[in-house]
Amino acid sequence: MVAGVHPIAVDPSVALFRDTCNVYVLRSGRDAVLVDFGSGGVLDHLDGLGIDRVTDVLLTHHHRDQLGGLRRAVEAGIRVWAPPFEAELIADADGHWLRRQIDIDYDLREDRFSLLESVPVTGTVAEYRAARYGAFEVYALPTPGHSPGSVTYLVELDGRKLAFTGDLLYGDGKVWSLAATQWSYSGVEGQEATIVSCARLAARRPELALPSHGEPIEDVQGALSRVRARLGELIELRLGEPSGVEDRLAHPFQTITPHLLRNRTTSANSYLLLSETGAALGIDFGYDLATGRRPLLWSLHGLSVEAVFVTHYHDDHVAGLNLLRAVEGTQVWAPEHVAPVLEDPKRFDLPCLWPDPIPVDRALPLETPFTWHEYELTAYPFPGHTMYAAALAFEADGRRIVATGDQYSPLTLNYQYRNRFRRGDFVKTGELLRSLRPDVIIGGHFFPHEVSDGYLDTLLADAKRVVELHDELLPVESFGEEGFGARIEPYRSTIAPGAAADFDVTVRNPFDSGETAIVRLVVPDGWSASPRVHEVELEPHAEAVVVFSVAAGGEGGRIAADLTVGETRFGLQAEALVEVG
Repeated sequence: MVAGVHPIAVDPSVALFRDTCNVYVLRSGRDAVLVDFGSGGVLDHLDGLGIDRVTDVLLTHHHRDQLGGLRRAVEAGIRVWAPPFEAELIADADGHWLRRQIDIDYDLREDRFSLLESVPVTGTVAEYRAARYGAFEVYALPTPGHSPGSVTYLVELDGRKLAFTGDLLYGDGKVWSLAATQWSYSGVEGQEATIVSCARLAARRPELALPSHGEPIEDVQGALSRVRARLGELIELRLGEPSGVEDRLAHPFQTITPHLLRNRTTSANSYLLLSETGAALGIDFGYDLATGRRPLLWSLHGLSVEAVFVTHYHDDHVAGLNLLRAVEGTQVWAPEHVAPVLEDPKRFDLPCLWPDPIPVDRALPLETPFTWHEYELTAYPFPGHTMYAAALAFEADGRRIVATGDQYSPLTLNYQYRNRFRRGDFVKTGELLRSLRPDVIIGGHFFPHEVSDGYLDTLLADAKRVVELHDELLPVESFGEEGFGARIEPYRSTIAPGAAADFDVTVRNPFDSGETAIVRLVVPDGWSASPRVHEVELEPHAEAVVVFSVAAGGEGGRIAADLTVGETRFGLQAEALVEVG
């Protein structure tokens, strides 16, 4: 036996190389696939393992003990596959270190236990699906806990199901690190996520667990069960009450009506409308509650979600849609004015954007009924929390329901100025609710709320008072609720060197009189903008769009719109970020 290599007697196809972590060697003839990489020392012992070539490395998570020598794999021409949620911490480690806050730091995730320099990866593993790596069919199961993006790899070998668990487990009822499971100051998210991950892994019935540290675990079910119980007790001692995660595992849905369910596992409420056919229509789908900023699908196991209706574009309402589409084939249905934000998020300067484009299968016209199985539903414009929002009205089990997204909380008006709020928005939506007269409203961050006439009267009265207060607080001659006289779209873009691209600049007249607006686009040295100046006539408090063509220089930079309206120069009112590449 070669020093440092310990074959696992229970399976002739797997060897264990002890390094900064356990590196598992899956052998097929003279080829191999590795799970984790450590320092890369395994490459110096291939002869002793009877291996000529390593084709792939599968990483369970991004910590340095798992992949400190990863550059050796890339230089050897080995394909490297990373968990989707952590690939950037490997391939863009340099950017991570530049962005990572150090002072006044309440983020306790161990993302500083990352590579010191970037190493490219071939791609990301397909979570909740099996894919072929080398000679092996490997299923990637998300198992956050030790890190938010950790995965476990499940492989059937010689008639036995093996689970390569990373640092989810250490041994019988133990974890490798408790510190790693404390993701936030005084938080228990990582421990709750570990409980969820142990439960979902147990449901897969692996017969042998192979952790990144420690010995192979034969009694997998017992080990997972004991970790769950011990962490549950630790959380209860920390919080003074049970965390509720085990209850959510057992009962992920609250019944609102027999055919309308609230998902208790997502950080922003999501809902399922059930058809007699057995299909389900979702309303929003964002992050998992236990992980904070990662979508998981465990609560939807066994359900046929045909489509998800999106109330608005915010990440906590849409983060899970691409994963749900990839795994289940679920369609995305969005109101016609929300769809562009989902499909091209970089165009917009808005908060809470999910960074990846979300293809929309069906853009729904507003105020036009549509059918899904036995239901008739209607999307209505619902500005307030954001301009890009809609309410969904339908009837379920004889009750009139309106899904309101994040418009209310439920007794207060939830507006954010950067979401493109206008002071009269809540009056419009309050009047709409009066006309629809729902029995129940469901929203993103409150429990289903029974509606009374008094409740609707209060919402409308508060909305009218919001208008009055904005009228009293803001000058008549101002740029209104947003506070700026221009915006540029796209806000983020990439231009090829020497190429040109168009930018739309929306300008606003803050005055009670018609005025001429003069717009100059300021660009970095070596760039050009055409035309140099736009002049446009604006009615009182009106907006207009002018278009500039920008030719980029050698490096990325920032452009800005310099605005003069009438005799008043307002300066650089809007910026946009441009990369060259």
